[in-house]
Amino acid sequence: MDNFLIQVTGKKRVVLYSPRDAPYLYLSGTKSEVLDVDNPDLEKYPLFVKAKRYQCFLETGDVLFIPALWFHNVISEEFGVAMNVFWKHLPAESYDKTDTYGNKDPMAASRAIQILDRALKTLEELPEEYRDFYARRMVLRIQEKAYRNDDG
Repeated sequence: MDNFLIQVTGKKRVVLYSPRDAPYLYLSGTKSEVLDVDNPDLEKYPLFVKAKRYQCFLETGDVLFIPALWFHNVISEEFGVAMNVFWKHLPAESYDKTDTYGNKDPMAASRAIQILDRALKTLEELPEEYRDFYARRMVLRIQEKAYRNDDG
């Protein structure tokens, strides 16, 4: 969900990554496997260097808007108190009713990922050359149908 990070007291450093950088963040579910964004293990996560880093510092009284889907890493620079205010902007049925903090994917995205996982498992029944061919066709179809066109 979209949220405001409100720094009541103390200081924090916030590092953000655009949803467009998801291919470089080594996602596991809704989280990145790269926990140390300042000193990432580039042998294990070589594509992480391609992710564009946005960074800011919050001090007492500062408020940061963190849009939905933006990955963020928050580091306390000193003891403090902060508060998040989340809100839902999609229709109510889009959200998992058990997801208080908006950490789960929207329901339609969860279903799509489950369907994709089943499709990939089904492709395992084919010989490698066929599996490769049909997986590439699936990628092309996803690119044609699902990605925003940024060319104009």
